[in-house]
Amino acid sequence: MKDNKFVFFLLIPSFFFIVFFYLYPTLYNLYNSFTDLNLFKLRKGGNWIGFENYIDLFVDPEFVRVFFNTTIWLTLVGVVVRIILGLLLAFIINSETLRKYKLTGLFQVSLIIPWATPSIVAVVVWRMILDPQVGFINQTLVKYGIITEPIAFLSNTSFVWPSIITIITWNTLPLVTLTFLASLKSVPAELLDAATVDGANKLQRAFYVILPHMIPSIIVMILMSTFWTFNNFAYVWLATGAGPGTFTNVMATEVYLKAFVDGRMGYSSALGIVMASIMTVFGIIYLRMIVKRNLKEIF
Repeated sequence: MKDNKFVFFLLIPSFFFIVFFYLYPTLYNLYNSFTDLNLFKLRKGGNWIGFENYIDLFVDPEFVRVFFNTTIWLTLVGVVVRIILGLLLAFIINSETLRKYKLTGLFQVSLIIPWATPSIVAVVVWRMILDPQVGFINQTLVKYGIITEPIAFLSNTSFVWPSIITIITWNTLPLVTLTFLASLKSVPAELLDAATVDGANKLQRAFYVILPHMIPSIIVMILMSTFWTFNNFAYVWLATGAGPGTFTNVMATEVYLKAFVDGRMGYSSALGIVMASIMTVFGIIYLRMIVKRNLKEIF
């Protein structure tokens, strides 16, 4: 009994931390979403308006664009690109050729560099690389006659989303790759040997033996990447400022713009609650998968 009291005593700081830094702000934000709170009229406070902010949100044409940009471009395309490239890189790093020349370790260490780079630094560096005047890519393309005029990668609507996805992929791909590499190394050698004896070539072993074994890791990485990407603010805002115009505006940047530019704190809170609700669904799915996976390992 004394041990239980001592454990409870140790948990008190964490409990207060969760209440004051997570629970209270969430409940306060939820309350504000039902008011007309305005940043420029904070002294007056917000009047209770019920679900008006949520109704305005779902009938707002800009929200449709923002939701599309967030779910399709930022999340779906971005996550699919990372998963595919992560799998390819994991197979390459684990290939017999690199192991033969003892280059696997070098490639693994080199992956740490972009992963360890803060997102702000990554965006600033890539802005310089993609710059139409002094950027390395434009200078190279013009020098070799591939293009005649520099391309404004971050302000041209034809190139801006691929450019943003490139920045995010460069910064976050290493974690995906290393996760898949660990899963790849955990494939039992007996399964691969049995497949080889049965006449399976490298491609068949990859598709029918290795990939099925990696499916749990792939699903977990899809959910985690979705979770990290969906509510991301830094990459889009630092790269384009949600521009050109509002072409790359996503839900996270829309929350900022509505709250601190338009001053519509209540509306911004409603949008934040919608985002949090969507992420909660992904979080529940992720936790259920982790619990099921752990239970299988135990039993």
